Amino acid sequence: MGSYLGPHPRPPHPPRKVPPLKEREIGMEVFFTSTPGVGGRIKVYPEDFVVEEIPRLPPPGDGKYVIARVESRGWETNALLKKFSAALSIPVGAIGFAGMKDKRAVTRQIMSFPCSIENVSGMNIRNVRVEVMYRSYSPIFRGNLEGNRFEVVVRDIADDIESVRKTAEEIENAGGFPNFFGVQRFGVVRPITHLVGKHILRGDMKKAVMTYIGNPIKGEDGEDYRARKFIEESMDFEEGLKIYPRRLVFERQMIEHLSKKKEDWQGALKKLPRNLSVMFVHAYQSYIFNRVLSMRLKMGIPVNEAIEGDIVITFENGDVQSRKGIKVKKSNIEKINRQIRKGNCFPSGIIAGYDSNFADGKMGEIERKVMEEEGINPEDFLVHDIPFLSSKGMRRIIISPLKRINWSMEKGMLKLSFSLSKGCYATSLLREFMKGDIKNY
Repeated sequence: MGSYLGPHPRPPHPPRKVPPLKEREIGMEVFFTSTPGVGGRIKVYPEDFVVEEIPRLPPPGDGKYVIARVESRGWETNALLKKFSAALSIPVGAIGFAGMKDKRAVTRQIMSFPCSIENVSGMNIRNVRVEVMYRSYSPIFRGNLEGNRFEVVVRDIADDIESVRKTAEEIENAGGFPNFFGVQRFGVVRPITHLVGKHILRGDMKKAVMTYIGNPIKGEDGEDYRARKFIEESMDFEEGLKIYPRRLVFERQMIEHLSKKKEDWQGALKKLPRNLSVMFVHAYQSYIFNRVLSMRLKMGIPVNEAIEGDIVITFENGDVQSRKGIKVKKSNIEKINRQIRKGNCFPSGIIAGYDSNFADGKMGEIERKVMEEEGINPEDFLVHDIPFLSSKGMRRIIISPLKRINWSMEKGMLKLSFSLSKGCYATSLLREFMKGDIKNY
């Protein structure tokens, strides 16, 4: 992206493509690369998106946990865990896994089961293959992985090999790409999770609930749209429950509660699973981070180099987020930038919270400006009515490290293979090649 030149950065040349509105609405306001993009669609078939964990395996031992490699096709992680739970007669929470995976994909991940080897190897679930590896005294924990390997097919692309070549070259030369939270963090068809989170943090529980159960959005399923529209316009929860699609389980739970206890918006939110409620706040934090990163890029400040005032995060364990960091000053900037070039640390952006650690200098100005524009304060992340939704905040690296992208093109098809650190989004890389509609990611 070039070097930071002070308050009047050199305008990019040639003009870069502007992301579509739906991407800008989730804070992804710029593209990193200068190419036009080839469009296309991913995940037309599950085999078009193969993701394999790079695990941190627990040591073998004669413990109670069976460590297994699980390959699944077309299974969302939560649904797969429930299926395993029923097949093995154990609680969902007893099954260990390292990371959540998409439904429209072929996924290979490591899991742990507190069961006999015979029971685990004997499971027969459609489109799932379980390979027992060994026993261990330790289970698999969330985040217990180095990263993920991806093999992706993008279909229906423009025949523009130069755009692909140059995109890959620009990313490799920079040592990575902007570490945006990807579209699935917010919802592809209904990108509203961050809006629900914002209303919660502002204490407007009614608006939070209605944004989730009402708020019809063009492009979603017709039955869903009509039900949401009815709820939005009538506020008749008893009648709404009769027409609301049964597969929208969480929304129905909230509507059923409101049909019995009108105006109990807080109670309706509490009907949701805890992990889903927390996700709303996390999505809003992600939106703020995306906006901060976009503003830095718009100002021509590099993401692969520190400037004074930055806070850098060490990357020794491959963690992209941390509560700790090192402030960049005139006295240490040269040393820090040498370490960044070696991949040992990276500049970071704020994950806002009640104990937010703002950067200094230009980056600090950006972070405070975004918070001000959002009308949100650090103390708003203390949710007194629902304490478990409170968030302390942390820092996240602003570049997703990537040194090599393997790619090939056939007529109307682009194949890519690459590896990313845990917590980095493949779709945030793919958008640089595609530069298409958000629904195609």
